Amino acid sequence: MPLGSLRPSPLVEQATEHLREQITQGEWPVGTRLPGENALAKTLGVGRSTVREALRALAGAGLVQARQGSGVFVIATEPAEDWPARLRRAAITDVYEVRMIVETQAARLAAERRTEEDVAALESALAGRERAAGGDDAAFVDADIALHAAVVAAARNPVLSDLFAEFAPALRERLIDLVEMLGLRERDPNTGHDTHAGLVAAIRRGDGGAAEEVLRTELEQTLALLHRRHP
Repeated sequence: MPLGSLRPSPLVEQATEHLREQITQGEWPVGTRLPGENALAKTLGVGRSTVREALRALAGAGLVQARQGSGVFVIATEPAEDWPARLRRAAITDVYEVRMIVETQAARLAAERRTEEDVAALESALAGRERAAGGDDAAFVDADIALHAAVVAAARNPVLSDLFAEFAPALRERLIDLVEMLGLRERDPNTGHDTHAGLVAAIRRGDGGAAEEVLRTELEQTLALLHRRHP
């Protein structure tokens, strides 16, 4: 597909899409050195800054790579799969293993760093989880995730919080499936309450080892059930 001048509107997005099509449709195979910024800007009818932004977007998608002093080269013809998409198609056991690694360390940090406001948020989230026991599985899972998000927030690490925020949507889908698949709420609609109350208590008193162990034990038990269902 030949390149052509772009219409006014979000020029960076248009430039990115035009260049992406050149790559994905095979006009520029892997290993191709892209035309320089000036040439691309002239062909597309945009400024060099727009071209630079478009190239950054393509690099972020894993399609091109800038090499110092050599130019920009095509390194793939299909965009790299983003993290949320990869989580959505991952095996539930893999998702749960990652959850265990992230959240047990968050629990330890939360116990070491929590403030009075964090403790209040945890207690509120625990009460919300208990109230949600009277609702459906989706409402209960949402309340459960809210409690775990409060634990992560109490760890006072913005990168960890961002990671959990990326992880949470896929985790929610898998947890709803998990509750139904394993029948976790059939006997006890507020399943796991004692464990979660123990987790909050350990964080409140600043016992990082206990907080980590309480959460690890709960998650390991669930993971063992999953491995039996999905060997």
